[in-house]
Amino acid sequence: MDLLMQANISVGEQSPARTFAEAARRAQIVGVAIKVVATGGYPNASFARIAKEAGLSSTGIISYHFAGKDDLMREVIAEVMRAATEHLQPRIDAAVGARAKLRAYIHAHMSFLTAHPHHLRALVEVVGNLPRDTPERVEFIAQLDAIVGFHTDYIREGQAAGEFGQFDPRVMVIAIQGAIDAVVLRKLREPGLDVERCGHELADLFDRATRPT
Repeated sequence: MDLLMQANISVGEQSPARTFAEAARRAQIVGVAIKVVATGGYPNASFARIAKEAGLSSTGIISYHFAGKDDLMREVIAEVMRAATEHLQPRIDAAVGARAKLRAYIHAHMSFLTAHPHHLRALVEVVGNLPRDTPERVEFIAQLDAIVGFHTDYIREGQAAGEFGQFDPRVMVIAIQGAIDAVVLRKLREPGLDVERCGHELADLFDRATRPT
């Protein structure tokens, strides 16, 4: 490519091929970053380690696409949340009734953990290591609060319809999510853990806990 062609691309619209290639490279880097963070921990997720794992010739390729580690970690969070939503939502939507949707919610998390073993662990690592006063952590905590609030309203609606018993909906949502998170952490320590079985046991446990008395 000569200098004139380079200049035309830089001042005009990017070629579709270049845009696609850059998007693919960014996705590759984010995917490898998720694995590195999940398996080696946030502090060890350096550009050098990510570049080596990705088979890149230098860290400059990562720096071309991301302004720094914080920028890359923002994309890690966004990708995990996107992938989780894409996996969970259809499974929850397909269930009929509040009780069935609760079971589907738990089972969907377990199947997501099986399909993407590093995603949820990476999310825990990144968020847990973000300084408390950073906009990224504040924004993520706000997103979590919104999710908890949404599920709390859903449980409350199920109670009003008589499908759930009387209990504090927010406490129940926190308990459910805490149990799911515990399986995520245990899976990291025990790679051979039968996640599907854990899902069945958790679904049965919270089915009993939420039944009308």
